[in-house]
Parts: sequence; C-alpha cells; structure tokens
Amino acid sequence: MNTRRTTDNSKALNAFLAAKIEIDAMLERLKALSDDHFDTQPDDINWGDVGTLNHYSSLLRQITDSAFSEGEHAA
Repeated sequence: MNTRRTTDNSKALNAFLAAKIEIDAMLERLKALSDDHFDTQPDDINWGDVGTLNHYSSLLRQITDSAFSEGEHAA
C-alpha cells in the first residue's frame, strides 16, 4: 500500500510542478508586459486602456484574494 501512495504522490507532485511552471511563465510574461507599460505609449493612452488595466487588475485580485484568503475569500 505504501508503494501506491508513493506513486499517487509522485503523480500529484508532477502535476503540481507542471501547474507551477505554467503559472511562473504567465507571471514572467505579465511582468514583462507591465514593464513595457502594457504595450502603450503615454501620448496614446485612452479610457479603453484604463478599462483594460482595471479588468486585468480585477482578475488578478480574484487570484490574490483566493491565494491569500483576502477579500471575499477571507475567513
């Protein structure tokens, strides 16, 4: 029975690490896009750009609230 548990744990660990690698890659891409001011030029920024960033912020807030048990996920 220990062998099965170890195998199940190995599969779970591999799946966890794969998901983490995917998250890390997405975070790197977002950081690079943010460093580039979300591919905008200061003179060209309009309210649509503001809306887009607010939307991104809202989605990220859902993730951070869940990850850190904050906001609607607070205990």
